[in-house]
Amino acid sequence: MSEMDEIVKEFLVESGEGLDTLDRNLVALEKAPGDTELMGGIFRAIHTIKGTSGFLGFGKLESVTHVGESLLSDLRDGKQTLTPEITSALLRLVDAVRSILSAIEATGVDGQEEFPELIDQLTRLQQGEPGSKVEVVPGNAQGAVSVKKRRKTRPVADAAPALPAAPVAALAPLVVAVAGPDVVEARVPQASDSNIRVDVSLLDRLMNLVGELVLARNQILQYTATQDDAGFVATSQRLNLITSELQEGVMKTRMQPIGSIWAKFPRVVRDLSLACKKQIRIVMEGEETELDKTIIEAIKDPLTHVIRNSVDHGMELPADRVARGKTAEGRLLLRAYHEGGQVNIEISDDGAGVNVERVKAKALQKGLFTADQLSRMSEREVVNLIFAPGFSTAEQVSNISGRGVGMDVVKTNIEKIGGTVDVHSVPGQGTTLKIRIPLTLAIIPALNVSSAGDRFAIPQVSLLELVRLDGDEVRTQIELVLGTPVYRLRGRLLPLVSLSHALGIEPDFWGGQGREREVVNIVILQADEQAFGLVVDDIYDTEEIVVKPLGKQLKGIRAFAGATIMGDGRVALILDVMGLAQNAAVISDSGKRRAAEREAERRDPDAGERHTLLLFQLGLDRRMAIPLNQVARLEEFPRSAVERTGKHQVVQYRGRLLPMIRLRELLGEVSGPVERDPMQVVVYHHDGRDLGLVVENILDIVEENLTVHQREREGAVSGTAVIQGKVTDLLDVRALIDSADVLLFAATPVPEPQLAGV
Repeated sequence: MSEMDEIVKEFLVESGEGLDTLDRNLVALEKAPGDTELMGGIFRAIHTIKGTSGFLGFGKLESVTHVGESLLSDLRDGKQTLTPEITSALLRLVDAVRSILSAIEATGVDGQEEFPELIDQLTRLQQGEPGSKVEVVPGNAQGAVSVKKRRKTRPVADAAPALPAAPVAALAPLVVAVAGPDVVEARVPQASDSNIRVDVSLLDRLMNLVGELVLARNQILQYTATQDDAGFVATSQRLNLITSELQEGVMKTRMQPIGSIWAKFPRVVRDLSLACKKQIRIVMEGEETELDKTIIEAIKDPLTHVIRNSVDHGMELPADRVARGKTAEGRLLLRAYHEGGQVNIEISDDGAGVNVERVKAKALQKGLFTADQLSRMSEREVVNLIFAPGFSTAEQVSNISGRGVGMDVVKTNIEKIGGTVDVHSVPGQGTTLKIRIPLTLAIIPALNVSSAGDRFAIPQVSLLELVRLDGDEVRTQIELVLGTPVYRLRGRLLPLVSLSHALGIEPDFWGGQGREREVVNIVILQADEQAFGLVVDDIYDTEEIVVKPLGKQLKGIRAFAGATIMGDGRVALILDVMGLAQNAAVISDSGKRRAAEREAERRDPDAGERHTLLLFQLGLDRRMAIPLNQVARLEEFPRSAVERTGKHQVVQYRGRLLPMIRLRELLGEVSGPVERDPMQVVVYHHDGRDLGLVVENILDIVEENLTVHQREREGAVSGTAVIQGKVTDLLDVRALIDSADVLLFAATPVPEPQLAGV
């Protein structure tokens, strides 16, 4: 690549980033026209693009940015007052610059279009005359807009003439300072000087190489388990730690804040609001939430569809809102946050909500369901019909919606990346659409299982718990309901799906000799908020796997999400939990089932909030519980594995040091049998740190409507509840850590011993 090509590429990258910021800042400036800092930033961005384009010989780009700079200069100096018409014209300028930059990137020249109407409008606005009357018409899914001109164009005002291209040798030292002294000040030592630009293809290649390294690491670790050579075992553990750190580092380079795609939404909402004659304010929370770049790209279009749908269908006209006792201005909230190894994205509006009766009428009209079927549906199931292909409640087709394309695409694209979509609507109050997606698709933790002699991997993000039934439990705890085997887990009936049967390998496990099985292994999974049990032959350990895409021959099978190479070198298919649930029809009536459960809870005046808890025993008979979502793993350690560092007890755990707390001693529970061997340990995880809680006995996992009886706080005990008919203390682990002298190690590897003089 020549020196000139490098300079132009750098210019295109920096200008593109500046335009994304300009969209957001112009919309923000319209709401705060007195913000001089915001105004100054907008002026400098256009000023920089204009100056650099002149030195590079892009005359058309310089001409259009010159008139925009003149208008912005008057606004900055207080000679002009910002109006909606001026804001719209400046946003048109941003679109024009983006179009020219695309032409430069594609052809090396700034295209054929000269934008005379835009230059004319900007010039007249700068001179204090009314500009051309324009009508904003929403365009494609990226939020671009087109402008329909309403009057004849006058001659173009004077624009800065294009300068001849300067020699490359003269350009190199000038690119930094082409826009004048004020820009030079902004460019000298700043945070960006510590960063470098890396081509995305290079990051992808690094990610692929790390993936191969992880596969090799897994194979070495599996081989190490059969070896007695201490030196070899130590070296393989060191390789494991280095590989994990390298994997984490490379994955971080691919992580981007979700704000990078949210930046365009204020512009999209503003343009759509004008087109729909509505008043809408957008609020964004959690913009710093990070996702893998591949996930960011995959959700960009679905989120835009949802935003457009909320503005067009969800929000009422100002007069209608006022008549209903609301403010004239609607509120659209975008919220993102991490939870349970996934990212949740919520798009909420305070509009009219989904009209259930209209949805039913459209579904009946299109022949999707019969009237009898619709009458048996829960309200949530009806609302979710908006995701059906070709479904739209719009009365007429417009530039924004009504063609029946959009929400089905949202659901399909989100499910392709292992995510789920759920919508909740309250008539007259608004609608919330919730998207749950994985952090990354490249390397994920998975549970290894086997069925009919084949190995499979289940993404751990869908895993709830594991159940093993032995002997009589197989015959007493598995029931048949309408011919379908179900398992009663803590009072809830979970449908059972045999993996070998679902894949067409073997007949249904509960038919024929199925009842005579001595052991049944059940993996409790969750799909679309519905839990179900997957029956497999054997369950192995969890392992980090590298996701490989399926070949084109298998892509149509929705039971599989990809493939991977296991530690023993064998290929295993990665199961698509949502696809399995859909194939087995275990989520078809989930909405009705959950609605019935909620109705039962509503009718019970004594029912408290529902919680999932881990129960354990201290001493002879003291029962305690902690929320299950705070539990990382349940482990057993031999008492001989406990070591000391200072006055603290630790064990070596997965290449790290795990601090241990003996709860019985810490909470003053002196009575009880001699501590068992191996010890039962609850591994608690918080903020990248692990802590081992040594308990007497792990009892059960329960899900109950919990009524907490508050009392005077006793250290780490936050209250008491009756669980399974017995009084149970609720443990607050965070308070335990704060109140006790507990050593917590960050998630750093155990250091390799160093020899003196080495």
